[in-house]
Amino acid sequence: MSANTMVEHLDIRFTDVGPASITATMPVDARTHTPFGHLHGGASVVLAETLGSVAANHCLDTRSYYAAGLEINANHVRTVATGRVTGVVTPVHVGRSTQVWETRISDEQDRLVCVSRLTVAVLRRPRE
Repeated sequence: MSANTMVEHLDIRFTDVGPASITATMPVDARTHTPFGHLHGGASVVLAETLGSVAANHCLDTRSYYAAGLEINANHVRTVATGRVTGVVTPVHVGRSTQVWETRISDEQDRLVCVSRLTVAVLRRPRE
């Protein structure tokens, strides 16, 4: 599912799917650096939106419904220059028409790097 996508390009790796969370990691390297040599905030948002979208669709009967992003925000609280960051997404609200997901991204020392909130719309798939 990740082949030929930004997920593959950024080497985002899903590491755990639990009953109330999904975890993935992403490298902090040339693919995700700013010109100043640290993790780009946009890369953190890609990780957060990836986790939130996967989690949202994981809650749905995907034969009939799908989740589409409405809004995402992120607060970047620490810089990282090397290693891998880990994102953990958890539900804030899982409703019939909208869902809200929070992702906390941490560095290898388990220090908070970014916190992000994603809101998605739950939409019915078109009938064929």
